[in-house]
Amino acid sequence: QVQLVESGGGLVQAGGSLRLSCAASGRTFSNYAMGWFRQAPGKEREFVAALNRSGGSVDYADSVKGRFTISRDNAKNTVYLQMNSLKPEDTAVYYCSASSTYSRFNIYRASFYNYWGQGTQVTVSS
Repeated sequence: QVQLVESGGGLVQAGGSLRLSCAASGRTFSNYAMGWFRQAPGKEREFVAALNRSGGSVDYADSVKGRFTISRDNAKNTVYLQMNSLKPEDTAVYYCSASSTYSRFNIYRASFYNYWGQGTQVTVSS
């Protein structure tokens, strides 16, 4: 089992920044590819960003490219999501996820991930 705990969400004005953190415990963190998803009210959960075990391969949703950066620190068992130039449409609950395998073809799919955090709310005001 892998336990994931997100933090860093909050209320921010449009154009502002937030950094989300996801602390992992339970298994060897570096064995897992990690992803961030988000879900707005009334909408399906959508892919935001993901990276492989070493952090050397990263992928982003088109809607966040150039504004968000995913990274990981395997020594601290933590994955981050730096969010800049936030927009009201970024408002959602953000979820951290872990997968025991890595596939650039599948990392966009929520079903690909084995473990999920409880989520952290991000609200961007206009």
